[in-house]
Amino acid sequence: MSATTTDFLIVDDDPTLAGMLERVLQRRGFSTKSGSDAAQALQLISNTQFARAIVDLKLGNDSGLQLIRELKLRQPNIAIVMLTGYSSISTAVEAVKLGAVNYLCKPADADEILAAFGEQKLSAVSEANYTPLSIDRLEWEHIQKILQENDGNISATARALGMHRRTLQRKLHKRPVKQ
Repeated sequence: MSATTTDFLIVDDDPTLAGMLERVLQRRGFSTKSGSDAAQALQLISNTQFARAIVDLKLGNDSGLQLIRELKLRQPNIAIVMLTGYSSISTAVEAVKLGAVNYLCKPADADEILAAFGEQKLSAVSEANYTPLSIDRLEWEHIQKILQENDGNISATARALGMHRRTLQRKLHKRPVKQ
């Protein structure tokens, strides 16, 4: 590895979001580099040492979860925050198991992202601030868990959930419900 050190690696297949994150972090004095997929990210880390990485869960055809594994293998001290528009408890747990220090739902601003790096593990929800999840949110979380268990196979997931494949596809195309 060369002596080049950069504060942030940003990996997101949305060039608008990646560019915005780069500009905001650079205005705050951080050095950044970005890639739009796993291949570009792995190329960047081959000649640059990164302190932190912001990794999207879905990178086109690539998985941000698999990228976390690769980044930690190649740069064990890198701190990683997973950023996603498709949040679920199962992917959050998997991301942390693979080495992410935190997991954030989009949209997240620079302050939230920087705060996420300040924690070394996912923050526990305090009992005083606990709000139970809605039934719709619980359903979304369960579907995501079963989908992950079936490696993204829609037909197998629909069978496991006892629902028609088209019904499952309609549910998956909706945005995840808040709380």
